[in-house]
Amino acid sequence: MSYEKIFQGNGKTFSASYEAKKWLSDNGYSYGVSCIGGPIGVIKGDAIISKWHNMTRKEQSEMDGLLYTDREGPARLVLKVAPTKPAGVNDSE
Repeated sequence: MSYEKIFQGNGKTFSASYEAKKWLSDNGYSYGVSCIGGPIGVIKGDAIISKWHNMTRKEQSEMDGLLYTDREGPARLVLKVAPTKPAGVNDSE
């Protein structure tokens, strides 16, 4: 199963990227450093993640998801497994 979420931002530079990164943090994910020409790695939990081009193929395959973003336009988050919310949390998205 996979999960995909698109973040539109507000039209300002990097706004979609900031929106996606806030969502990731709010939902218990860590994300790596932006990398020109590659995605940003995402891991569930607390982790330090290097740039995509500095990872081995094994490390790349171990990511829980990827964030595709640039300066302008929407950001696309793809997770291997749909996120779960703690009991009692209402997510109207």
